[in-house]
Amino acid sequence: MRISRTRITAVVAATATVAAAVTTVLAGTASAAQGCRIDYQPNEWSGGFTANVRVSPGDTALSGWTVTWSYPGGQRITGGWNATVSQAGTTVTARNAAWNGSVPAGGSTEFGVQGTSTSGSAAPTGFTLNGVPCNGAPPPTTTPPPTTPPPTTPPPTTPPPTTPPPTTPPPTTPPPTTPPPTTPPPTTPPPAGCAGAVLCDGFENQTGSTPSGDWSVVNPDCSGTGRASVDTATTHSGSRSLRIDGAQGYCNHVFVRSTRDLSAVGTVRYGRIWLRHTTALPTQHVTMMAMTDAADGNKDLRMGGQNAALQWNRASDDATLPEQSPSGVALSVPLPTGQWTCLEFMVDGNQGQLRTWLDGVAVTGLTADGTPTHDIDSQWYNRTWRPRLTDLKLGWESYGEGADTLWYDDVALGASRIGC
Repeated sequence: MRISRTRITAVVAATATVAAAVTTVLAGTASAAQGCRIDYQPNEWSGGFTANVRVSPGDTALSGWTVTWSYPGGQRITGGWNATVSQAGTTVTARNAAWNGSVPAGGSTEFGVQGTSTSGSAAPTGFTLNGVPCNGAPPPTTTPPPTTPPPTTPPPTTPPPTTPPPTTPPPTTPPPTTPPPTTPPPTTPPPAGCAGAVLCDGFENQTGSTPSGDWSVVNPDCSGTGRASVDTATTHSGSRSLRIDGAQGYCNHVFVRSTRDLSAVGTVRYGRIWLRHTTALPTQHVTMMAMTDAADGNKDLRMGGQNAALQWNRASDDATLPEQSPSGVALSVPLPTGQWTCLEFMVDGNQGQLRTWLDGVAVTGLTADGTPTHDIDSQWYNRTWRPRLTDLKLGWESYGEGADTLWYDDVALGASRIGC
């Protein structure tokens, strides 16, 4: 691995239950509705849910979209991502974000929701896109109400009763009340859910102090004082986490690589990692996550930091996301120290796109949307980029300054967004 100057990004979110269902919806005009789909893919647990929603307009392009659907009962939306989401009664409305309103004919875009639900809540129904039914649903028909001729004979009238109906006195004893629970329900689902992810690991199956089994310690190129271990003192959940003691200097790098077969993840990869570290990101480039790209000479796609903010870096040509200008760096965010943070990312090898969320909030500077934008991803698209990622490595690499102690926990990779 060559020395480089670069930087990287992060992700998150979720709570509530929804009945399993996959549904579909479109936007635009009535003519566009014939090919539109809305795919609703829920991830549920007791009391909560998240759902990934894919909007596919079919043969008509969109310049903006509004998706609606109805919950039969029991589900309440508490948040969302990649869209502005609201709920009135049983009806949910989701409107595009500033950056994903344009969808080409035959294309698609995705957003997500999270919420709470009651046991046995039914699947959502009535999906529409820009007011037009989708997924093969026929457009609504308007039938005029039947007309009834006025009666020739007035209906009989009934005199009011001479005796008022009996009244029931109020109960003398108020009904029993149920005290509120002394322990509030959890707001975060257990990490075991992982939304059907191919890789879902909280390091609980580690039995020794050195990572083994599903993880192996690797030192690309050379090894020094960097160390990887299984920690039982600092965890996000459960009783174990991965600890990285990262020293400064190129040869002190250390990573822990997943030994699992990740081919089932496919070319669109979503990741979720809970991360904690002790020292603010330095001015010079560091890496804390890497994934081998088989379509880029097996060079790594790297995430880390530079200029005190998160950044993505491509090892093959040292391109960074965002660009390392003052305005580009301002579009990224620092990685908070001394607390657990949920980092999420999406890499689309088909479209050559990349997105990042930190604690559920999308990071503009860590988004490559396929269209070069100055100070964000114009350097990233200096050539065609269609990644094929084959592994996952967590650790620390410094190319000059920067030592840090990091913990990783509740790691997941899958073909759809997993949530925090």
